[in-house]
Amino acid sequence: MTTNNKTYTFYVHGMHCQSCVMITESELVKHPKVSSAKSNLASQTVEISGDFGEMTASDIAKELSGLLSNYSLSTEKPKPEIKWQEFLIAGPIALAVVILFFLLQKLGIVNLINTSNVTYGTAFLVGIVASLSSCLAVVGGLLLSMSATFAQKGDKLKPQILFHLSRLIFFFVFGGVIGVIGSAFQLGSTGAFVLGITVGLVMLILGLNLLDIFSWTKRLQPAMPKFVSQKVLNLSKLNHTLTPALLGMATFFLPCGFTQSMQVYTLSTGNFFAGGLTMFSFALGTLPVLFLISFSSFSITNNTKAGIFFKSAGLIVILFALFNIINSLVSIGWINPVFNF
Repeated sequence: MTTNNKTYTFYVHGMHCQSCVMITESELVKHPKVSSAKSNLASQTVEISGDFGEMTASDIAKELSGLLSNYSLSTEKPKPEIKWQEFLIAGPIALAVVILFFLLQKLGIVNLINTSNVTYGTAFLVGIVASLSSCLAVVGGLLLSMSATFAQKGDKLKPQILFHLSRLIFFFVFGGVIGVIGSAFQLGSTGAFVLGITVGLVMLILGLNLLDIFSWTKRLQPAMPKFVSQKVLNLSKLNHTLTPALLGMATFFLPCGFTQSMQVYTLSTGNFFAGGLTMFSFALGTLPVLFLISFSSFSITNNTKAGIFFKSAGLIVILFALFNIINSLVSIGWINPVFNF
């Protein structure tokens, strides 16, 4: 059979992280007329090869956009549109959250922020923010795909339970392993300083990406090797009894910057239980939203108030990043203590 494959380049609206790259590619290749799809985060484009007959580029973009729930394609480069008015609401929300943290800390109710390290409360909070960020849209996509696969056999509840239990257990186990690996390096004050700065910078990049006002920060976000992420994505298409548990375990290696920032910090714990509890706390923070995604098409990105939420979350993450960077500078004696909690 003769095919007349042609290559088209479309701009992707809504792309902001490495997870978006994987999601758009995996969804677009499901179209029977598409032979390959390759997304590029830096240029926010996707290169598609396929046989679309006499269809125009605009018609192709419209048809393929129907496959993408949180993205859309166009033939023209989108004009940057920054809704500065959303900061008028997001700013006070972020400030109120930070003030609440300070009050809780002063009252001794919960130790969310510590001048020397990231506490379990902080990891839990980062997990909440991460689960509501579209950076974890890939996990939601995996869950929905897995759910659909098992629902065809009438099995709806057991796979969800296996997935979430496995995720919590293996985040603890893998976090503990990272902690042990960190102990082998015997990090001194310099090593702890470097890790602290690294975590702070990664979180700063994540926060700036959530604000969606600087396109260049998208190029700086770290990611797992693409072949690893693709292997995890393929797991969701299997319907073996143990697939949900394997998928929950494998999400530890997905391209989520929040997860990676916690993984980097876990190295500095130098202890199995401290490292395990840090990653467990993070996974526990993501649980409520992921549970909702398991049984619905819940997605914050489809909400009309999504811009306000992301900017609020971005400002909170940036503040945590600045706290971490400043405290790292204090720990090495470069500056005097700024926060006394």
